Amino acid sequence: MTKADGGRQTRLREQAGRRAETAAALWLQLKGYRILDRRVRMPACEIDLVARKGRFVVFVEVISRRTRALALEAVRPHVRSQLEAAAKQWLSQRRERQDLLWRFDAMLLAPGRLPRHMRDAWRVQT
Repeated sequence: MTKADGGRQTRLREQAGRRAETAAALWLQLKGYRILDRRVRMPACEIDLVARKGRFVVFVEVISRRTRALALEAVRPHVRSQLEAAAKQWLSQRRERQDLLWRFDAMLLAPGRLPRHMRDAWRVQT
């Protein structure tokens, strides 16, 4: 693979990721969530979506793979711990949101299937 091919592949993955995040955001909005932030870059990692519904701030990891099973496998422990650190950083910068409850959801996407929203996909490890 040439350097140009690698750059093209990176752009295609980036575009596919943006489409998946847009689909996930729309799905959440249909379910009554308000999108607060998208593609939040924090030192720990990038948070795909931050949404709110009721008293909950929801940090959403969007995973798009060939199958939902493969998407579910992608939420590994190191990914969860990075997202937890990023969520704490995000909340620390927003005092008005610190009194809200928060959780981690996963949105699994696969071609030809409706998105699968996994509420409270994992709990913060203490």
